[in-house]
Amino acid sequence: MEIGFFFKNLITYFIEPFGLILSFFALGILFLFLNKNSLAKIFIAISFCFLLLFSNSAFSNYLIQNLENQYQKYDYKQNIKYIHVLGSGHNNDENQPISSRLDGAGIKRVIEGITIHFKTSNSKLIFTGYGSDSNISSAKMNAKLAMNLGVNKKNIIIGEKPKDTKEEAIFAKNFIGSESFVLVTSATHMPRAMILFKSLGLNPIAAPTSFYKKEINGYLTAPSNDSISRSAIAIHEYLGTLWVKIKSIIN
Repeated sequence: MEIGFFFKNLITYFIEPFGLILSFFALGILFLFLNKNSLAKIFIAISFCFLLLFSNSAFSNYLIQNLENQYQKYDYKQNIKYIHVLGSGHNNDENQPISSRLDGAGIKRVIEGITIHFKTSNSKLIFTGYGSDSNISSAKMNAKLAMNLGVNKKNIIIGEKPKDTKEEAIFAKNFIGSESFVLVTSATHMPRAMILFKSLGLNPIAAPTSFYKKEINGYLTAPSNDSISRSAIAIHEYLGTLWVKIKSIIN
């Protein structure tokens, strides 16, 4: 892994919910050992407040909805040539079937891409994404699932080197240029992806999938691991979008 990419992920972790809670709690424990009890109480209290906030279903759902409501589901009526499915996570265990090796978001992205492909004559699927610590790339794993589900290999383009959304967009531009195409990714990730692709002169048509929003009744709900995970997903996208906008201003 490139050193710059590693540090970007490291910094991101500590300003997202899990890392933020851990950081404040660790500082509280540190001040406790230094006999600075007032500061210790403040930082530990802040860590628990963040924990309760991010694990609240209503709050996490609010964060998620603001992202997922920006683009509606694809209408399957466009006459396009390319369908670009962005990469997601997977594992290395070859003893598992491919349906278990891809993460939930990755499977939904691939299935949505295949659905659009089968409904659109003469279309091609683009799969991108590197391998991270895996011995096989996300792009190849997604392509393998697509072929297992009936997609002809000649209708698949694979890009194994892109490590993030911007690099995926750069790869796709080599094939698509300024032509309209369908962009398939998670609904939470779609707003940031659309900004990045458009900033490079591409013309994507959004096809969001893997929605996380839920129907929530009331604000006083019991804390849950699912809620804190959804908060983390949302905060990651908000921070990513903010960073893209800051970079565009600087450039």
